[in-house]
Amino acid sequence: MDGVRGSSLEPVVSVVETRAFGTIASIGFGTLSATVWQRDRRLEQDQRATYDQGEWAMFTGVDCKGDDMDASRWAEVDAYISDVLIPADPVLDGALEASRDAGLPAINVAPNQGKLLHLLARIQGATSILEVGTLGGYSTIWLARALPPTGRLISLELDARHAEVARTNLERAGLTGVTSVLVGPAIGSLESLAKDEAGPFDLVFIDADKPNNPEYFAWAVKLARPGSIIIVDNVIRNGAVADSDSEDLGILATRRLNEAMAADPRVSVTEVQTVGSKGYDGFALALVVGS
Repeated sequence: MDGVRGSSLEPVVSVVETRAFGTIASIGFGTLSATVWQRDRRLEQDQRATYDQGEWAMFTGVDCKGDDMDASRWAEVDAYISDVLIPADPVLDGALEASRDAGLPAINVAPNQGKLLHLLARIQGATSILEVGTLGGYSTIWLARALPPTGRLISLELDARHAEVARTNLERAGLTGVTSVLVGPAIGSLESLAKDEAGPFDLVFIDADKPNNPEYFAWAVKLARPGSIIIVDNVIRNGAVADSDSEDLGILATRRLNEAMAADPRVSVTEVQTVGSKGYDGFALALVVGS
């Protein structure tokens, strides 16, 4: 939260979660809230060291190894969230089935993540959306359903076969009137959109090949306006983003992206770690604040 960094007197609301004491919501002033969190975290670590794993689980109600949760538990919770909060949808289920039948990789967003994209688009009041990375059109459907009848969504996809599956799924969803899928390298498509003055877009969702994310983000800002939001998926990479010695091209590109976003005065950005059926990853959320 910017208030914590900017001034020790700026009021902030923080939620401090400790496995020993549950969740504490506190209203404090900047660094005071951080101090409370650090104190409780140290207290938890000291107490955990006193017990073996079984005793700690009995004391806290949390059965874990260190700070790691079992991936099957993440998937179980995702399934619970989807069952309770996201009603069954034949169109979305059919899009996933068609993608599987076509042999597309199962790298689509999870249902609760798709719902988050939909809600963000609605909160934004988006009438124009740009998506970089279509795959089978699952996230495209979630986003396009947030548009008004006069809205538009342009999705960019490298693979012509993926694009064809997506177009079929969008047709079944009744969304061909507000969506279009452009095939080809995304950077070239982004250049063409800028040349044709296709922007500004109210929301941009980037979920494509990771090595090109810095370039995709730069074009997204150019095609946005003050007040637009830009979402970049898969920026945590199982925690590997913190590894400064990594030679993985995706990690290197993500770190370059973070550095570029931090240095760009036109955007205000944060990143959130996530766990779920898709594993341990996260997303960046940027608000365009200048042109």
